[in-house]
Amino acid sequence: MEYDTLVLTTFLKDQGKLFPEPVAETEEEAEEFLSDCMAVVLDKLEDVREYLDEMGMDVTGLGDEELEDAAEVFLIPDGRYLVLEG
Repeated sequence: MEYDTLVLTTFLKDQGKLFPEPVAETEEEAEEFLSDCMAVVLDKLEDVREYLDEMGMDVTGLGDEELEDAAEVFLIPDGRYLVLEG
């Protein structure tokens, strides 16, 4: 998967919600890290819920806000979602 600049800059800015120390400092490092993690970009929160469910995460009791706040879910400013595999 290719990641656009908006996805990469959002990950760089918000990576602290998932990692105690930065795992990437440049867009190139972020792209490599996200590729290694097999991160996906999804268009809707419904897609995020379905994806995490398929990956084995129990999301049945999570409301939309809780799902958006999950450590592995990053809200992209244009409304898409970046999701890292746990």
